[in-house]
Amino acid sequence: MTVISFGFKYGIPVDADFVADMRFLPNPHWVPELRARTGQDVDVADYVKAQPGAGAFLEGYIPVLQLVARGYLEEGKRFMTVAVGCTGGKHRSVAMSEAIAQRLSEGGLDVRTTHRDLGRE
Repeated sequence: MTVISFGFKYGIPVDADFVADMRFLPNPHWVPELRARTGQDVDVADYVKAQPGAGAFLEGYIPVLQLVARGYLEEGKRFMTVAVGCTGGKHRSVAMSEAIAQRLSEGGLDVRTTHRDLGRE
């Protein structure tokens, strides 16, 4: 499985099997001390994951992805792409992609993470 972060302003990845929109979470761009950092930085990731709804999103979304991944494997499909977007692909989508990938990996799936638009600005 590939979990890819992206910025909606650059377009949705065309090969995504699933697309999740993180724009419902407050944007760290508007927090001066976090603006220049990315979702790979611990302080930004902690900020994003601490927002109302972030934990509930992960708790609801991970089981869906696990269910579909098992079904894909049973049907002989060996690749699955989950795209996670926010406005620019720098903060929220990056932090949540990493969190999603970590949880799926802990659940026994072979997961890699890429950040398509990180550094693009």
